[in-house]
Amino acid sequence: MSVKGKDSSSSIPTAIKKQVDALRRQIAHHDSLYFTHDNPQIPDSDYDRLFATLVDLEQRYPALISADSPTQRVGAAPREEFTQIRHEIAMLSLDKVFNEQNLTDFDARVKKRLQSDSTLQYSCEPKVDGVAVSLLYKDSLLERGATRGDGVSGEDITHNVRTIKSIPLKLEGTNVPTLLEVRGEIFLGKRGFARINAEAEKTGSKQFVNPRNAAAGTLRQLDSRITARRPLQMYCYSIGVVQDIELPPRLSDIFDLLEAWGLPLNPDRRVVDGIEGCHYYCKDLQEKRAGLDYEIDGAVIKVNDLALQADLGANARTPRWAMAYKFPAEEVSTTVLDVEFQVGRTGVITPVARLQPVFVGGVTVSNATLHNMDEISRLNLKIGDPVIVRRAGDVIPKVVKVINSTDNKSPREIEIPQFCPACGSAVERDGEVLYRCSAGISCAAQRKESIRHFASRSAMDIEGLGSKLIEQLVDLEILSNVADIFSLDVEKLSAMQRMGVRSAGNVVAAIEISKHTTLAKFLYSLGIREVGEATALALANHFGNLGKISRAGLEELTEVPDIGDIVAGHIVVFFSNQENLARIEELRASGVIWQDVIVSDKPSRLAGQTYVLTGTLKTMHRNEAKARLIELGAKVAGSVSKHTSCVIAGPGSGSKLEKARQLGVKTISEEEFLALLDDST
Repeated sequence: MSVKGKDSSSSIPTAIKKQVDALRRQIAHHDSLYFTHDNPQIPDSDYDRLFATLVDLEQRYPALISADSPTQRVGAAPREEFTQIRHEIAMLSLDKVFNEQNLTDFDARVKKRLQSDSTLQYSCEPKVDGVAVSLLYKDSLLERGATRGDGVSGEDITHNVRTIKSIPLKLEGTNVPTLLEVRGEIFLGKRGFARINAEAEKTGSKQFVNPRNAAAGTLRQLDSRITARRPLQMYCYSIGVVQDIELPPRLSDIFDLLEAWGLPLNPDRRVVDGIEGCHYYCKDLQEKRAGLDYEIDGAVIKVNDLALQADLGANARTPRWAMAYKFPAEEVSTTVLDVEFQVGRTGVITPVARLQPVFVGGVTVSNATLHNMDEISRLNLKIGDPVIVRRAGDVIPKVVKVINSTDNKSPREIEIPQFCPACGSAVERDGEVLYRCSAGISCAAQRKESIRHFASRSAMDIEGLGSKLIEQLVDLEILSNVADIFSLDVEKLSAMQRMGVRSAGNVVAAIEISKHTTLAKFLYSLGIREVGEATALALANHFGNLGKISRAGLEELTEVPDIGDIVAGHIVVFFSNQENLARIEELRASGVIWQDVIVSDKPSRLAGQTYVLTGTLKTMHRNEAKARLIELGAKVAGSVSKHTSCVIAGPGSGSKLEKARQLGVKTISEEEFLALLDDST
């Protein structure tokens, strides 16, 4: 840049230069906290103020603008093409194994080649499902970014890499080499993926199928301004070319060094001893896979000693000292054989895809939700289409994309039924997306679902009154509503399929026990739209008795924490319905009773605090633990952040416990939690 007069660097006041340098350091520090460590320490408004000040100073003094300034991440005009970059050291692939025995065999091969039976130390890390890239730093400054490509050469994506805030434009710290090539995976986190797809849905743009495709597509944008708007991240996993530094002897030490220079490293990496340690790491990682904020498809296992890595060498395509342990696929392809429509408890009619059975996410799947007719239109789905199905953790399988629709030689359109598939009543449109059966409780399907909900563990908790038994009782017209449950006896129940006298007696006993419940559980059991367990408990604690809740207006209801206008409206509508009030009286007459809640003006013991539950609790169900915390005034969150007050960690705790430790959040055991409850009684 050619600068004259007042814009020349020499004419700029020293105080201004120092202010700019300080702002850049502050912004880089907060970028690292936010994007690398997920631990922001200032609000967005403060960050925006720092950034705006730097922008203003650089506009006033253009000579101060440098390549490593945070303001230069905003993106440049579209590039006309990608140039090719040749890797000085080839970026190799990894061999893959799919079970514990294969991983044990890998360890045996390594030992055999090394002619040693000594226990090996391994560096383990998640196999992030993203795009492999190479970053080149010269004299601490980011000079180039390239994709892995074919391993020998890749595409120059420097203009896009510079927009990624977790990637430092300048390395910090001491002993930084004059030349350093860092390799890693660029990816899009789950929250970022959900955000850009939500934005695409609003604008009518094309939505991405999965985070990896989104990351790959974003990195190949010719217009880096588009890349800058998408929250890509990176984790480093190795180095390539390096000059003017003596490297430490272990890979884990190199990772520590990279982190000290400001590069992002995966917080879930570990160093373990022996192949048994690798097995444990892989098992633990697979259990917490669903809770990670980024997609993984396995674990990467590497010999930690660099000298041993050199001795082991590489094949033409893969190193002999590393292995990828692949987890069960969460996305697979299959065929939609048919689409059926199910009727839910509130009458909503939901399309369900019947699939050619396929193994995905660790289980065999033959059904997948299609959510609604708008989703079918978005997918442009027809019966007979080959599709990609996704199942992650315990999430209900979902059709995410149609593939090669031209392969479908006999496509059939999917149309919403005009009449309810359960009772034959007319189907009505509810809003822009939903369709409902118009029959209400007279629809057998809605009756079944409402009775299932009423008897479920989180509601009235009637042990033994399961789905199959409820279906029989409704089909035989023995049950027409939830109040009929309390007229069941051994004679009626023992006449059902697979029900003997003893089993029938157990169900009758469970029905009798269920009559004594809590106000919150009773509220939840009524099936009021959008009133879940937490909302029911909040209502009970706020109003104290059913009479006050049933008479409350919209304004009073919205005073309850986390209840907005829509939910309040559903509550008012429910208690305005005379049939619902009559049903509640029938239940009272059947002997159902609950204790009112004593409402105190004093703040609850845990008021204003946020708790997170993780792992398995031995002494109580997680829903019960959540309810007890809410009773004490706490908010129960699903993820750990700097705002979390305490994490209750049971056996099998994974990423949430790790994050709590990283953030310095207080953690307690189940025993300490029980003691907390005892102290509160």
